[in-house]
Amino acid sequence: MSDTEEVADVEAVEEEVVEEEVEMSVLDALKEVLKKALIHDGLKKGLHECAKALDRRSARLCCLAKDCENEEYKKLIRALCAEGEVSVIMVDAGKDLGAWCGLAKLDEEGNVKKAVRTSCAVITDFGEETRALTVLLDYLQKQADEE
Repeated sequence: MSDTEEVADVEAVEEEVVEEEVEMSVLDALKEVLKKALIHDGLKKGLHECAKALDRRSARLCCLAKDCENEEYKKLIRALCAEGEVSVIMVDAGKDLGAWCGLAKLDEEGNVKKAVRTSCAVITDFGEETRALTVLLDYLQKQADEE
């Protein structure tokens, strides 16, 4: 009786591993990494905090919204990233970036009800080592190799 229970447990664990190995998109990985950084107090949001982190060279990754209208803002962040050799990931919408950084109100089901827009977010501490972080760093490495 105990042998069959152990076999059933092993099969259940194998099924979970197969489900986790499904290809994770870079955007999903970015969302997870941003949430982990927020939990570990390694996420800076907004121009002032991001500029300070980039200037101190404590930044490890920068996210910039494509829909930012202020060209000087984009130019400043890109220049600070280039100076500190920090990778930049462009995100489609500032509202999405704000929601991923925790600048949103959620309803009972956990859906975003109201999100505050942010054009820039910088990760100074990734927190714990996760599969999402590995996917994201691999993507950044491929981008660096292409340039």
